[in-house]
Amino acid sequence: MWLGAVACPMSLHAQAIDDAPMQSPAARPAFSSNRWQEDWSALADPALRTQRGDALKYIPLSATDKNTYLSLGVNLRERTEISDAASFGIGNADNTYLLQRLQLHADLRFASYWQAFVQIEDARTVNKQVIGGADRNPWDLRLAFLAYVRSFGTGTFKARVGRQDFAFDLQRFVSLRDGPNVRQSFDAIWADWETGQWRFIGFLSQPVQYDDRHPFDDTSSHRFRFDTLRVERQVLGGNELSAYYSRYSRDGARYLDATGDERRDVYDARFAGKAAGVDWDIEGMAQRGRVGSKAIDAWGSGARIGYTWEAGWHPRVGLQLDAASGDGRHGDGTLGTFNPLFPNGYYFTLAGFTGYANLRHVKPSLTLKPSARLTVMGALGFLWRETVDDAVYVQPNIPLPGTAGQGGHWTGAYGQLRMDYVFNANFTGAVEAVRYDAGRVIHVAGGHDSHYLGIELKYIW
Repeated sequence: MWLGAVACPMSLHAQAIDDAPMQSPAARPAFSSNRWQEDWSALADPALRTQRGDALKYIPLSATDKNTYLSLGVNLRERTEISDAASFGIGNADNTYLLQRLQLHADLRFASYWQAFVQIEDARTVNKQVIGGADRNPWDLRLAFLAYVRSFGTGTFKARVGRQDFAFDLQRFVSLRDGPNVRQSFDAIWADWETGQWRFIGFLSQPVQYDDRHPFDDTSSHRFRFDTLRVERQVLGGNELSAYYSRYSRDGARYLDATGDERRDVYDARFAGKAAGVDWDIEGMAQRGRVGSKAIDAWGSGARIGYTWEAGWHPRVGLQLDAASGDGRHGDGTLGTFNPLFPNGYYFTLAGFTGYANLRHVKPSLTLKPSARLTVMGALGFLWRETVDDAVYVQPNIPLPGTAGQGGHWTGAYGQLRMDYVFNANFTGAVEAVRYDAGRVIHVAGGHDSHYLGIELKYIW
């Protein structure tokens, strides 16, 4: 059985998120960040209906089949962010604001193999001065899909059609985008086949484009497409080797050194696993194609390696290494700027100071678990540009004005401290603080050192 896992800020190893986790029929189900993965059929046993609201978590629709039921649920996230210099103060003033995300869903299971899932999202900001595309989405349809899952003698077939989300691995390049206020959805057709140690995945998708002018105004179209073929293989026990090819197509793309229709061929390979206290996740991506009249020649790579002691506070010493190409020569016939596709805001920090383009990144870290409920992580990050001719980028892939062709390779260094606490199965909290010491190139462009503090509470039911 392949298990899905969400790559949260503290995650060390995750697989593709597209599968319902196996749960013991003798225990209450566990909550999942992807709510459609939850299986509440265990509450057919009255002895497990021990919490307030269980009558709505499992609404039986058949007297003879416990797997035919309706389940309702809620997600609520409140995050206060204090930033004295978003984008290092280049065009952005000090700001303290609130991000709120409310999600309501209904999950229908029927006819043995079928699932219909709908989720409505209301994402809002309070006092945020600069509203980005992933900040606001008042009352809109986030998910609405029909799924089919059936096991055969040689394997399991799964399919989904409709508005859905998916993520791969540590979510470096294909993610749920859980860090920002608005998660990423796709209008897609998805299918996969699992047999033995192998898994084959294919999907055709149109990424959802968000608008906050009025409710239910989000759209997708053939002008922006993301299609993928992926293969996974479990090797050397539970370790995973995977590779995929994607076609990323976007009309009217704009880069510093290229404009026009973007047709990007993406080739990705990854190896991840753990053994004897060591965990690792290594991924590389090559990109070819064209933007307008210019050829694409770009690449990106990332590695997380760590060792965990199974004693005391379970300390983990980690090292993260990342690199991505930039555009090496302005005005030639080649675009070298890496496109991070659909990155997760959690991957570097929540502060948004670091985008996954034209960079070299080294980040040692130490993670401790003083108790079963508390996780503490401290890290130092050091950043350089891959090429001086291209800009410094902030999340998700935004060039800082005035940085291309100026200064040197050194971008800056940051310190990060994050604490996550689990109050109970429904309620969690987190605090993250980041201090960024900007390099000369940012100061020359008019920026300065920056501080970020985020305080987050999540409720799930």
